[in-house]
Amino acid sequence: MHNEFTAIIEKDGDWYIAYCPEIPGANGQGKTKQECLASLADAIRLILEDRREDALRGVPDDAIRDTVAVS
Repeated sequence: MHNEFTAIIEKDGDWYIAYCPEIPGANGQGKTKQECLASLADAIRLILEDRREDALRGVPDDAIRDTVAVS
């Protein structure tokens, strides 16, 4: 699944720092803009994986599980 999120990037001395307003707690940093965006993408991926696992706890065994794509 392909998702796109907003990245707010700021320069802080020699570092770039970024956050994603749609995903609270998702932050990244790097010496280059590309490193910063890669760090932010990793943070977003980890947060979404954790939230998905947490949300699926307690789902009944007989529940139908499917996927939906949003574009």
